[in-house]
Amino acid sequence: MYNVSFRQVQIFVCIAQSHTFAQAAEKMYLSQPALSSAIKKMESQLGGILFSRTTRKVELSPEGRQFLPVAVRLIGDWQDAFSDLHHLFSLGRGKLSIAAMPSFAAGLLPGILQQFKTEFPNIKLSVADVVMESVIKDVQAGRAEIGFSFEHKKMDGLEFHPILTDNFIAVLPANHPLSKHQMLSWSQIALYPFVAMNKGSAIRQWIDSFMEMNHLSLNIVVEAGQLATLGQFVKHDLGVSVVPALCQEQMLSKNLVCLKIHQSGLSKRVGVIRQKSGNLSSVASSFWQWTVQNVSYPS
Repeated sequence: MYNVSFRQVQIFVCIAQSHTFAQAAEKMYLSQPALSSAIKKMESQLGGILFSRTTRKVELSPEGRQFLPVAVRLIGDWQDAFSDLHHLFSLGRGKLSIAAMPSFAAGLLPGILQQFKTEFPNIKLSVADVVMESVIKDVQAGRAEIGFSFEHKKMDGLEFHPILTDNFIAVLPANHPLSKHQMLSWSQIALYPFVAMNKGSAIRQWIDSFMEMNHLSLNIVVEAGQLATLGQFVKHDLGVSVVPALCQEQMLSKNLVCLKIHQSGLSKRVGVIRQKSGNLSSVASSFWQWTVQNVSYPS
């Protein structure tokens, strides 16, 4: 193991580029004896001579000439590494991985990221738009540092900060008998065939629990694994459905009718999540603080 210091490499390059110890000592703010001592130690550690010394000047040995471009590159890499690290800490540069539910990623997230990028333009962002359960798992596993998700009981090891409360809405085909109403009741919704998310999804579990608590039942005729697919089923008149209001823009783009539910009683908080333990990168930590301080929406 060679115990050559960065300072010794700097001295070597300075002497090689100056050709005299006197010039190099002046540039390095060292005495000539200190400069000579540093080079002798370096040569001793490497087991060979780097300079051919004469009374007039100092010339590189063949091995020294071969090492010079390597030494110059090492100094450049060293300086670049610490410059990059400084930029990471100062948010001059950096990367941030985010996981977000598709409805949030397509709806509110672009505006949030636009505002953040205005303040920190050199941050590179990577966004995975995945279902809520995957958002939670990605943040728990460290695949994403920041997530946007509904609040959920399975958030072990995560910190959740709410930014809005989502009240679920009814979604109907444009030609449905209920489409002309201003607002619907759960009893009205329960009268018609219903398109539901699959049983493994949190949204399905929330709706099932709500219906059971209110002694109501739904006539589920088809199930979907994605909200976008659910919207297509409703569009093709397979039934009505109930979805988070975050999906309203997506459902309206399919020419569906979105209506509020009278005294809905079904609402869930949406927020930003991170790991409770473990250090966030400087970029992720700043994004978290910025989001907590700047992002909130009226219920």
